[in-house]
Amino acid sequence: MTQKTAILLINLGTPDAPTPASVRRYLREFLSDPRVVNLPRLPWQLLLNTVILPIRAPRVAKNYAKIWYENDSPLRVITTQIAEKLQHKLNIPVVVGMRYGQPKISDVLLQLQQQKIENLLILPLFPQYSSATTASIFDKVTAAIKTWRAIPTFNFINNYHDNPHYIAQLAQSVKAHWAEKGKAQKLIISFHGLPKQFIEKGDPYEKQCQATATLLAEALELAPQDWLLCYQSRFGKAAWLQPYVVDVLRQLPKDGIKSIEIISPGFPADCLETLEELAIQNRDIFMHAGGRSYEYIPALNASDAHIDCLAEIIKLKIGDINVHIF
Repeated sequence: MTQKTAILLINLGTPDAPTPASVRRYLREFLSDPRVVNLPRLPWQLLLNTVILPIRAPRVAKNYAKIWYENDSPLRVITTQIAEKLQHKLNIPVVVGMRYGQPKISDVLLQLQQQKIENLLILPLFPQYSSATTASIFDKVTAAIKTWRAIPTFNFINNYHDNPHYIAQLAQSVKAHWAEKGKAQKLIISFHGLPKQFIEKGDPYEKQCQATATLLAEALELAPQDWLLCYQSRFGKAAWLQPYVVDVLRQLPKDGIKSIEIISPGFPADCLETLEELAIQNRDIFMHAGGRSYEYIPALNASDAHIDCLAEIIKLKIGDINVHIF
């Protein structure tokens, strides 16, 4: 018996344009999510709308403008490319939703409901689970589906941080970089930061980042002194996971490490945090501190190897299911 099946590929989201107004709308939605900022609502909303957004939105818009493609943001373009290639690979409909911004998860799910899907697999593009990302996506998806009369068979991939295919493709991307550019003195493995209070309350994100970094280093046969795990994108004054990548980049040249390469395994698709923060801002920090060579290793993006990796992760979850293409 064939069943209507679809895969919903979800990424964090992006503004619609590299303008202060568009970025302000996006950041308001993002920073209003209690999974992201867990503070008393009224005081936080007042601070957000009167102080943070007026200051931050124009600055972030300028950063987006540095990496914006001709007609759209890199994150949305690359995520769409991944979905299209994955659909071709699996011969199953793959649609894209964004936790914040467009296309809205609720709108995409409504379209799938109208098509009367019977099997639904949700794949957040976050290899390491965090309550601020993966759990927030779960909240949004289930809030929409719980209103359906006919609930589909539901599969949710909440992480793949130690999946052998994922680790192998990360390692291959580093080896390909070495073959083209040569090997630096140290490999920096950078993950998006998270407030320490999240970990103290039970979030497994730090352990999963550590596991990914260790497995990647082992796959590359790196000695302990040849690599370092760091955390980027800190926001606010609260303590976040450490070491902070900016502090590390300022210190390394003082320790005699003048050439590095940096990879961010938590980002399957390049975005603001990789193309602008890592590849531009952080490069400047390292070079101004006395570094001589700084190379950013791109995300896996829509490479055939990444598509094969995601296909294996999906097959592991749903098996060889009979599907009806619609």
